[in-house]
Amino acid sequence: MKRGMTPKWLAIYAVAYMVFLYAPVILLPLFAFNDATVIAFPLSGFTTKWFGVLWSTDALHSAVRNSAVVAVLTAVIATFLGACAARATSRYRFPAQKGITGFIMLPLVLPEIIVAVALIVMLMQLGMSLSLWTVVAGHVLICTPFSIAILSSAFAGLDQSLEEASFDLGESRWGTFRRVTLPLVMPGVISSLLICFTISLDEFIIAFFLTGTDATLPVYIWSQLRFPTKLPSVMALGTILLVVSIGLLVLAEWIRRRAARRQGLDATLSQGII
Repeated sequence: MKRGMTPKWLAIYAVAYMVFLYAPVILLPLFAFNDATVIAFPLSGFTTKWFGVLWSTDALHSAVRNSAVVAVLTAVIATFLGACAARATSRYRFPAQKGITGFIMLPLVLPEIIVAVALIVMLMQLGMSLSLWTVVAGHVLICTPFSIAILSSAFAGLDQSLEEASFDLGESRWGTFRRVTLPLVMPGVISSLLICFTISLDEFIIAFFLTGTDATLPVYIWSQLRFPTKLPSVMALGTILLVVSIGLLVLAEWIRRRAARRQGLDATLSQGII
């Protein structure tokens, strides 16, 4: 076999895997534009009325606002905590560093149902009532490891000589971080914000356990699944969420790749100057 050629079986496996992974997702827009309340084949016709139903549902609007508030707060808080942790692990060495880092990243491998049950038990023991703030706390817990993973590479690829040059010119640590470090890692920060926003917007299990009377969008969608006549509008809503989520992920990946190319160019220029 020539070098660089893909084995036929590997190409077949890749196509089969993609079909298995994305075939259920393709059903969302199909039934969202289907002119029938029954989710079944064959399709009866084309319509956009189910998207119009979404504009007249007040409970949906409230759920969208709640999810937007939770997602924004989660993204900001998780990115701030992730930046602090990524900065510490990439610039300093301290006792039990690997153990502490592994403990922080533990929510990545823990089942969300276990995390949700543990959080609700802890909140009940503390006497705290369930609200959107408890949902934010739970989402920050699971989003912070993702932020650390993204920002660690951004801080690791940062040329420390630029910060040292700023110190030599008399700039303070805060001024160096604000004027030098933050602009260089800003693509990673934006990627972290987008990823955390998307994860929080789509998260259901923790929101289901920790939400109070103010339901988030995934919890609202779950409540509508009990009514067969609501399924087409749920499909329409799922189509919108799918497009928004894919758009945010593509934007985050584009920013990450752009930052990687920029850091590679900066490193090449620095070596040429030296």
